[in-house]
Amino acid sequence: MRAFESSGLPDIRPATPARAGAGPRLVSCDALSSLVHPGELVYVPGASGAPLAFVSSLLAHMEHQKDLRLLTSYVPGINTLEMASMDASVCVTGLFMHPGLQAAQRNGQYRCLPLSYAGFVRHILDRVEPDLAVVQLAPPDAEGNCSLGPAVEFMPAVLQKARRVLGLINHQAPRIKGAASIHYSQLDHACEVDTPLPTYDSESSPITEAIARHIAPLVADGSALQIGLGKVPMALSRLLCDRRMLRLHSGMLSDGLLDLACAGALDPDFPHTTCALVGSTELYRQMADFDQVRVLGCEVTHNPRVLLGLDNFVSVNSALEVDLFGQCNLEHADGRAISGAGGAPDFARAARLSAGGRSIVALNATHHGGKGTRIVPCLNEKAITSISRVDVDHVVTEYGVANLSDASVHERAQAIIAVAGPAFRDELARAWTRIAARL
Repeated sequence: MRAFESSGLPDIRPATPARAGAGPRLVSCDALSSLVHPGELVYVPGASGAPLAFVSSLLAHMEHQKDLRLLTSYVPGINTLEMASMDASVCVTGLFMHPGLQAAQRNGQYRCLPLSYAGFVRHILDRVEPDLAVVQLAPPDAEGNCSLGPAVEFMPAVLQKARRVLGLINHQAPRIKGAASIHYSQLDHACEVDTPLPTYDSESSPITEAIARHIAPLVADGSALQIGLGKVPMALSRLLCDRRMLRLHSGMLSDGLLDLACAGALDPDFPHTTCALVGSTELYRQMADFDQVRVLGCEVTHNPRVLLGLDNFVSVNSALEVDLFGQCNLEHADGRAISGAGGAPDFARAARLSAGGRSIVALNATHHGGKGTRIVPCLNEKAITSISRVDVDHVVTEYGVANLSDASVHERAQAIIAVAGPAFRDELARAWTRIAARL
């Protein structure tokens, strides 16, 4: 595989070239599942690159699922894992926990890997040997290059190791100039499809608007910015439209990219970079003509060496819970695994160490209509630490900003209590007094 170049328009070469001179074998949609053999390991990408035609064919033909092993980057809220329609012998390994898969995880049919995106790249390169990699592609250009379109994610690493490659040539996938590409001749199998891309929409609320208003002053002109998906990133993007020379480097980008670009807030000379674009159909349509964006693999977007080269890097991540030490739980709710760490630990640490950078964790102060607090004394046995306390500069709720960057343990606790829901602050202060007496 040819190495990624700093100029940023790579092509991707599988480990084993397709049959010399013959081109890929053409496969019908209904026959896609026949490419899978018992016991094989198949990689299925997620986000806006999810190969829906292949998955539909697989679910429709249970006879091809025997002892199948699937490795996937499916993302909750964007992609749905339909394990109830799979044979009991199928084993799926993924990065995120998905709703309804608790029983499958307990019996070993679903394996959730506790890895960040950077860690998953290393896992693929060191430990994974896919028999088949399924990749969604835009139709080839005049030179035969097929853009991976809005989602590249882990595909460059996977294609270094895959024995066979199936390309789904999707007529609804945009050909993005700055996205990684693979030449049509490098495919072993190809199938023309016409399937819509997953879309993502996030409506704002008064609480998320308030959180975004507290974050906005922390983002100066010229900042490098990671904001991801969700209500707060969308609200924050609108508030940052008066900034100038912003540089985007994020795991995922959505329609906020369009808001910032239209407002002239982006640095015109910076290659705004992501591993996946997930948003509206309008986002996908406009990206076909947007020259400033690069969609690259996670070996670039989440590479610590790349991230540490970004000065004034501001990372904004969400959390389910934050305790008074600044430890952040992104994955468990009341003891139930509901998500994964994603790229948050990679970006939080890089921003914390960046010259002039800030690692920001944002969350609602309360849940269940104010009946429960998301600021807790200490993460308990039902929670898990996804972002370490040493990787957080600011905790932001609708009540304000807790600046932790130069604070002692006791000062951090006081600052976090001050942005908790008012009804819980006295209780949190008493809890901290008990904790502090043991320190």
